Amino acid sequence: MVRKALALLWWRVFALTSLLLGFIGIFVPGLPTVPFLLLAAWAGSRGWPALEAWLLEHPRHGAAIRRWRERGAVTRRAKCWASATMVASLALLFASAAPRALVLGVTLFVAVVALWLWRRPEA
Repeated sequence: MVRKALALLWWRVFALTSLLLGFIGIFVPGLPTVPFLLLAAWAGSRGWPALEAWLLEHPRHGAAIRRWRERGAVTRRAKCWASATMVASLALLFASAAPRALVLGVTLFVAVVALWLWRRPEA
């Protein structure tokens, strides 16, 4: 009984943390919103069904969450915004005094993420 209650608490804390990060992402450039909402809905499905339902029916982000769950789809607009953010972040990194190894590593990571993102089906 205690183990189940702790697991439920864990999923709720995880869902709330993801939701909070998604909310912060609305205001902080470069911090994505929808991926954290996807994570919150996933965690909610395991420990907070009411939160999951609220996210799935959300007027602004519910459709993106449902598209992802049904088809793993990302809209072209979201892909463009994500790509623009990645390019802007890389530009800031290149303009900084960061070590070359860090710049190279981040650039490779961003390239892999961009490739993965653009290979996702579109809505």
